[in-house]
Amino acid sequence: MTRVGSAVRGFEVGDEVYARPRDLRIGGFAEFIAIDQGDVAPKPASLTLQEAAAVPLVALAAWQVLVDRAAVKPGQKVLIHAGAGGLGSTAIQLAKHLGATVATTAGTDSEKLVRDLGADVVVDYTREDFSKVLSGYDLVLDSVGGANLEKSLTVLKPGGLAVSVVGPPDAGFAEQLGAPSFMGLIMNILSRKVRKQAKSLGVRYRFLFMQANGSQLRTLAALYDSGKLRPVIDRTFPFDRTLEAMAYVEQGRTKAGKVVVSMEPDSE
Repeated sequence: MTRVGSAVRGFEVGDEVYARPRDLRIGGFAEFIAIDQGDVAPKPASLTLQEAAAVPLVALAAWQVLVDRAAVKPGQKVLIHAGAGGLGSTAIQLAKHLGATVATTAGTDSEKLVRDLGADVVVDYTREDFSKVLSGYDLVLDSVGGANLEKSLTVLKPGGLAVSVVGPPDAGFAEQLGAPSFMGLIMNILSRKVRKQAKSLGVRYRFLFMQANGSQLRTLAALYDSGKLRPVIDRTFPFDRTLEAMAYVEQGRTKAGKVVVSMEPDSE
């Protein structure tokens, strides 16, 4: 932290912090960014700056699905898709911390990683259809969408919840954005098919768009410092190769976890 506004309390120049900028705040790939005090938290002391950079987006999303939306309790069954990904690898750990039995989908090469993270059941999506082997789940966290989301509804027990971070959006998303009421109607139309399918199965569907939250990051920092959570990083690029890092992600070359852009030139 290089500067602190006159109204800011609890932070000082030189503090090591981490954050996810709030919606519409551009600057994640900038050398400097002005950020609201409410979005920032002290960096987990046990993590390097590069490791901490991999945390806010996926950790906040995992927390807001598993804790805020689903209120996961010990003994419940949770299916987390794409367990080796940035969100999946974090959500597996958090769900286990909350006491859930965790299933995940992953490729053959990722089975050891997701089991090490805490997955109890691993479905190799290259060999099996998860909807044919899983049933009775309380929650599904979907980051794939499309047919994968539709099949996810079928593995839920009655009253179970499917939360997608890739859509389609629903009226709750419009409310979260503070959009006019007609936008809620439009988003309900966009999600009508999946909501109708969910209703016919006696389950529920919700869309989640992660929000910046410094208070939650403080809670999550304690979990990282206690060893309950750990970041999973696929590769780190120096700042002057940011475009290469973005292409690496867009081309689907990431094997597991997050890709980080670092200000350190020798970080790779």
